[in-house]
Amino acid sequence: MPKIKTSRVKYPGGWELIEPTIRELDAKMREAENDTHDGKRKCEALWPIFRISHQRSRYIYDLYYRRKEISKELYEFCLDQGYADRNLIAKWKKPGYERLCCLRCIQTRDHNFATTCVCRVPKHLREEKRLCQRHTAGM
Repeated sequence: MPKIKTSRVKYPGGWELIEPTIRELDAKMREAENDTHDGKRKCEALWPIFRISHQRSRYIYDLYYRRKEISKELYEFCLDQGYADRNLIAKWKKPGYERLCCLRCIQTRDHNFATTCVCRVPKHLREEKRLCQRHTAGM
């Protein structure tokens, strides 16, 4: 008789500290995914999803690298289970990319003239009176 596989995941120590926040962000994500897209442009419908994904990844990044409140085991578990974006966190660790909102902002193929997003331009170099909301992430 074959073994029965169970879908139980063994959570590492310290999970109970971050679980309420992760569950709350998961609920917000589900709500954003199921929200109606009537009257919105295609890119506008994705903005809340990008924001919540960024918030969840930044939360785990801050807990591990800045506040050092979670273990490496729990951090790796969160990355493996998809609670945080591994590639985005890898960019945050590099100098100059600390405020990056999503990976689409640095992909030159998604922008006109093979440039990057306006979030990559320092605030003191931007035009003062120009209000610009990014097409990719809406932040």
